[in-house]
Amino acid sequence: MDLYTALALLLVIAAAFAYVNLRFLKMPTAIGLMVLGLVASLALVGLAQFEVTPVLEFARLVNRLDFSTIVMQVMLGFLLFAGAIHVDTRSLGRLRWPVSVLALVGTPLSTALVAGAMYLLLPWFGLPTPFIYCLLFGALISPTDPVAVLSILTKANIPKSLETKIVGESLFNDGVGVVLFVVTLEVALLGPGDVTLSHALAIFLRETVGGLALGTALGLGAGWLLRTIDNYQVEVLITLALVAGGTALATYLHTSGPLAMVMAGLLVGHFSRSGGMLSDASQDYVDKFWELIDEVLNALLFVLMGLEVLVLHIPGRTVLAGLAAIAVVLAARLAAVALPLGLLRVRNTFRASDHSLAVLTWGGLRGGLSVALALSLPATMPRELLVGITYVVVVFSIIGQGLTIGPLVRWLGVAQPNTDAAKKHG
Repeated sequence: MDLYTALALLLVIAAAFAYVNLRFLKMPTAIGLMVLGLVASLALVGLAQFEVTPVLEFARLVNRLDFSTIVMQVMLGFLLFAGAIHVDTRSLGRLRWPVSVLALVGTPLSTALVAGAMYLLLPWFGLPTPFIYCLLFGALISPTDPVAVLSILTKANIPKSLETKIVGESLFNDGVGVVLFVVTLEVALLGPGDVTLSHALAIFLRETVGGLALGTALGLGAGWLLRTIDNYQVEVLITLALVAGGTALATYLHTSGPLAMVMAGLLVGHFSRSGGMLSDASQDYVDKFWELIDEVLNALLFVLMGLEVLVLHIPGRTVLAGLAAIAVVLAARLAAVALPLGLLRVRNTFRASDHSLAVLTWGGLRGGLSVALALSLPATMPRELLVGITYVVVVFSIIGQGLTIGPLVRWLGVAQPNTDAAKKHG
């Protein structure tokens, strides 16, 4: 089956699942699509035992889809830009220190805590794993997934200030997490003894500083172009070219594409809302175009995540290790949020009454990014083990945490009335 047929089939499945979810299940779209994908996959796994030809053909099709490449090189840049362009940069600017500290301190702290705990726990399941690979798992599972957060958490009717903290942190710790993963993977491939601290630091700075600088340049350049014309077709085309070309350029320069797209999206969104676009019609078309791109790619991503069950072989011991990893990841997330909040000591930003710690901890959803990073590991490493554990954690995060974050904020008494939420999301 060729690429066009595969894409057509995925779109048909995504549309069918989205209809069934909206018509009958009435779950948040991302969760509903993933649940239906999981159920369909498990049903197909059962049918495959009877060697039903269409089922076997479909399984082979899913197996040929390079999930990691699709997510990291195609979807992620568009999804991050689409999320960042709609962020209220004024609110984010007021919360820049909390968001920065949560991303820059919390993500490395969570990575270290998860790595240490898994290194001690995995032998209990008969799965002893070298520490460097536990560190790789910590790096890929620690960043909260902005795609999952934006598609699920922002519909939970939480206060605007708390939403901005979580979404802003998610956008940036995604980039930080990818950088940590790249550095750790380089160390693992070369061997810890062959990599100096200065070499690892140089890679980290090249990825982070280079990505932020590239994103700033692209965002400022696109903002200037948008300010000089008034034609929504060309303006949409410019933003599309920014994401596609910017992602390719980041790969060529070996800088962080995710950080570049987040920064570019924030700047384009800021300039377009502060008079950068000459007409309201252009602003409306660009906003709606990226909302549509966001929804379509989200649908494809979560359907793909559900269908991955068809090709992943997760033994019982790995499932048990994954269940233990859920508790480890949540505990590490709690510590990674609590310490930065304690260091900030800004009571006006993080009041004890707004339950920031609880919501930030439980709202730290993991998603397709973690699965994509795990699947990108070479076969010379314990890839199947790390992929299996990652998938168990992600499924719990999307379904378990995603379905309960709304009831949690209502139970804590911080949910906004539906009328306010409707105005906020527009």
